[in-house]
Amino acid sequence: MRPTRILATALVLGLAATACSETKHAGSDGSNASESSGPKKKGGTVTVANTAGQTWTCNFNPFNPAVYNTSIGFVYEPLIYVNALKDQAETPMLAKSYKWNADKTRIDFRIRSGTKWNDGKPLTAKDVAFTFNLMKRVPSTDLYALWTTAGLTSATASGDQVTLKFKQAAQPYFYAFAHQVAIVPEHVFGTGEAAKHPDTWVDKKPVGTGPFEVDPCSPNNIQYKANPEYWQQGKPYIQKVEYPAYLDNGPANLDLANGKAQWGSQFIPGIKQFYLDKSAENHTWSPPVLNVGIYPNLDPTHKITSNLKVRQAISYAIDRDKVSKIGVGGQEPVANQSGIVTPTFDKYYDKAAVAKAGYDKPDPARAKQLLADLGHSPSKPLKLNIITITGYTDWDASLNVIKQNLKAVGIDLTVQDLAQQTMVGRLYTGDYDLAYYNQQTSGPTPYYELRQMLHSANTAPLGKSAPSNFERYKNPKVDQLLNDYASASETQQVDLVKKVAQYMIDDVPVIPVVEAVDWFQYNTKDIGGWPTEDNPYAQPAAYNFPDTGQVLSRLYSKSAQ
Repeated sequence: MRPTRILATALVLGLAATACSETKHAGSDGSNASESSGPKKKGGTVTVANTAGQTWTCNFNPFNPAVYNTSIGFVYEPLIYVNALKDQAETPMLAKSYKWNADKTRIDFRIRSGTKWNDGKPLTAKDVAFTFNLMKRVPSTDLYALWTTAGLTSATASGDQVTLKFKQAAQPYFYAFAHQVAIVPEHVFGTGEAAKHPDTWVDKKPVGTGPFEVDPCSPNNIQYKANPEYWQQGKPYIQKVEYPAYLDNGPANLDLANGKAQWGSQFIPGIKQFYLDKSAENHTWSPPVLNVGIYPNLDPTHKITSNLKVRQAISYAIDRDKVSKIGVGGQEPVANQSGIVTPTFDKYYDKAAVAKAGYDKPDPARAKQLLADLGHSPSKPLKLNIITITGYTDWDASLNVIKQNLKAVGIDLTVQDLAQQTMVGRLYTGDYDLAYYNQQTSGPTPYYELRQMLHSANTAPLGKSAPSNFERYKNPKVDQLLNDYASASETQQVDLVKKVAQYMIDDVPVIPVVEAVDWFQYNTKDIGGWPTEDNPYAQPAAYNFPDTGQVLSRLYSKSAQ
């Protein structure tokens, strides 16, 4: 498993809210208005095969990034769900509506009445205000820097309304505080050890509002049972979820192939023969959400990789289609030098700009000429090292193709497989020439990834840890474009992203190779209601939160009907 977790840190948060001042949703019960199949009878079990690489700790603390993707969505829920695959489409969850003031320094949420925690006690607006104030009291729980970077100044409750006030326009942080923050009960997190240490407290029996409850959990398996008093009337249809602990991909992939598990979220080598051909009921759809690529060190002390001609030569030389086919069996699509992930974010993609720069196809002749200008050729190659993570067999296979591509134009590439912790440590501190990697966060527009990669606020001097701008790119013009995004209209935002993408083309600060996907395999023999390419109502991987809640509230057992 290589999870794409949507964890926005203090420096990489961005705009996700719509421009309107008030939201009124057709499905005020949280249902998807496009879901026309109607209610289903209850019954059935879904088994998840997703390699965690360790046994379960049976801790479901939503403030602990090591475990929160097994609790948020399943048990804990946000105020509003924002669909990154559907142009930021919103579904009201614990908040049935919201309203901004004129300058976006205040937002009022109307909290859904009649909602209960799974211990039977009612959810109130006070619980919501408590959740946000807890993050102020214990800063380590403020995973999205709402009280610091976002400038949150107060969270208050009155009746069914919760009001958040900010020092400055806060619309850029909507995705974080409305979609990502899991609301917790004051009667649990306001007493005892949970109150004293909410960040480290072991939450073994989570009390949430979500579609499922944990019952029971062991090191080898988490069992979730349906919440009988879930606020979405008649849901969930599925009555049980089994989540075995897989130590490696082999057993998990085998359980998926033979139908023992129905929901997979990992890379399966040779997926057609191993999985798809085993049953007509086995399917896969893994939408692209990020870029996997080469991060050159742009610090001036790295004279080779900070040279634009070298970076251009690398990008022109790589046969991305071959990397996709050989490296990942065609399961991850080719990326492009603009950094815009397609087709997920097509409206931001300027195909003509990529073609004009000559990056629409491999151009080894142009790469050779750029290297010749620097005194290098296949007979006198430029020697470079690239670091990657050992055990990532798809990345190794991809780098083998890249190595061959570069050798043909005059670059001798040495691949260094490092333990994950070692590799990431060197990447973050800038102790490398080239690195093969991808950002670990995504969002509902390309702005999120581009800001992570390119904004100078996200980098650091060599030797210091950079949160996301690992390559040490600094361009005041790009910073300004990214800063302008927050207060821009939707049309202006598209234009700003295209302008930033042009700098990706011109400056080649990062070299995208393939597009990272939400790994997703699913079996339809007994289970229906899965997200699909035609109905992308949520990100489909089992490790995405709070998307898991969207999926689990729609799945149903065919045999129970």
